[in-house]
Amino acid sequence: MYRTNTCGELRLSDAGKQVTLAGWVQRTRKMGGMTFVDLRDRYGLTQLVFNEADNEELCTRANKLGREFCIQIKGIVSERESKNAKIPTGDIEILVKELNILSESVTPPFTIEDDTDGGDDIRMKYRYLDLRRPVVRKNLELRHRMTTMIRNFLDAQNFIEVETPILIGSTPEGARDFVVPSRMNPGQFYALPQSPQTLKQLLMVSGFDRYFQIAKCFRDEDLRADRQPEFTQIDCEMSFVDQEDVTSLFEEMCRQMFKNILGVELPAKLQQLSWHEAMRRFGSDKPDLRFGMEFVELMDVLKGTGSFSVFNDAEYIGAICVPGCANYTRKQLDQLTDFVKRPQVGAKGMVYVKYNEDGTVKSSIDKFYAPEIWQSVKEKMGAKDGDLVLMLSGDNANKTRVQLCALRLEMGSRLGLRDKNKFECLWIVDFPLFEWSDEEQRLMSMHHPFTMPNPDDIPLLETEPEKVRAKAYDFVCNGVELGGGSLRIHDGKLQEKMFKILGFTPEKAMAQFGFLINAFKYGAPPHAGLAFGLDRFVSIMAGLDSIRDCIAFPKNNSGRDVMLDAPSALDIKQLEELQIKLDLRQEN
Repeated sequence: MYRTNTCGELRLSDAGKQVTLAGWVQRTRKMGGMTFVDLRDRYGLTQLVFNEADNEELCTRANKLGREFCIQIKGIVSERESKNAKIPTGDIEILVKELNILSESVTPPFTIEDDTDGGDDIRMKYRYLDLRRPVVRKNLELRHRMTTMIRNFLDAQNFIEVETPILIGSTPEGARDFVVPSRMNPGQFYALPQSPQTLKQLLMVSGFDRYFQIAKCFRDEDLRADRQPEFTQIDCEMSFVDQEDVTSLFEEMCRQMFKNILGVELPAKLQQLSWHEAMRRFGSDKPDLRFGMEFVELMDVLKGTGSFSVFNDAEYIGAICVPGCANYTRKQLDQLTDFVKRPQVGAKGMVYVKYNEDGTVKSSIDKFYAPEIWQSVKEKMGAKDGDLVLMLSGDNANKTRVQLCALRLEMGSRLGLRDKNKFECLWIVDFPLFEWSDEEQRLMSMHHPFTMPNPDDIPLLETEPEKVRAKAYDFVCNGVELGGGSLRIHDGKLQEKMFKILGFTPEKAMAQFGFLINAFKYGAPPHAGLAFGLDRFVSIMAGLDSIRDCIAFPKNNSGRDVMLDAPSALDIKQLEELQIKLDLRQEN
């Protein structure tokens, strides 16, 4: 037996017990004839004591222990004289009688502490060491608790967990696929699934009326804080349900998770915003409702009422009111202007109006408008003395709203209003069914081609498809889309019409999705589904800015696993077996 107890469980009530512990050396401290060692395992930290007066040889060996040595000790639990209230085992220590070095360690490249001295790159290269840090380990423990709770909740709701294939056919609609060559079928390729979408729909046709899966998914996309090339979905599908059935059930699942894990009570019923309303009020289909600063349109107040040509030529003028910030300096306002001009935001400039505490008004475009106009702006904005109004304009309303959203979020962050311990959740509904792609020069599915149109809008499919609403819904928390889904098309003829609008020839539609169209001929039930991003969900509940630290072995921002040095070149023999010849483009 390597251990009788873990390093996190012994308490004062265990004093006098003989125990065996095993773990890693966190740190050593020599104080006169005493040596103290902090021993760490997954469960916590326990202080070990080596007394030179009792056993000089044992104490000498303890003084040679290095950081991250893996050791086993035997000793007696004793009450500490100098207690440590910061750790659960802080009332006790172990008087060591026997020391066994299980494995020595070279000096680690960074400290295995919550506040480490290692940068991102070095920690990713030695991720197996980074995972020893309690702050990272706790994220994975949270992930485990969440998946266990999800499985128990869905099992109680009669869902059955079914694994779908990882090697499937390519469906290039949407994000890029990762492709896998087939040795036994030269010149042909599998794809790794972006989601189990069509497969779970087939399970509904098969009569598995409630399916779920903690599913690995893959997308060959550029990375950002909430995106990795491989990620995990809580993937669900249900038959004989409508939209309210789905949102109510998964709202309850989220409510239980927030309550049981964080002690946070979500409202009895979450609000729902239409996509159009969310864009109008917040410039985002994933609005952060932890703070106000809703958009106010000022076209009627500012267009044509002064000589400022930028506003007079605009198709949209929108503003936010920032409470208590009329004292912003010119330097601070210039910084905000530079922020909105960044390529990531894309605005050409920003206008401000300061409603000072003394009742005076100062604007960056004072000379173009009469004073009564600024009073009208103040009334429409609901501004008070001491407030700051920030405005953007443009020739495309939604594009300008997106830019104003970036400014709103920036102000929320600067003012400390985006509290990670506060949670505001809602549903976004009534998405457009289609969106125009400048790259493809055609309509594309906003979600995917299998989304059910709103029945009231089906007549518009032939004449004005861009106005058709989808029976789709996203679950949003703190400005992050945690999950989304839709009612699915279960009628083959309607599905064929969708493919036609998306530019599929009948032959292409059958080649890519014939298995689904044919399945609909055999009594397909009405069905709907939803998938939560597990990595994002864990990161929100852990208060993280990135999903990377709630994934055991993540990729870096270039999509590389620097620990495994992947992706990497294949051996020539492997390429020959796959009958693949590389023709790499030469970089200029």
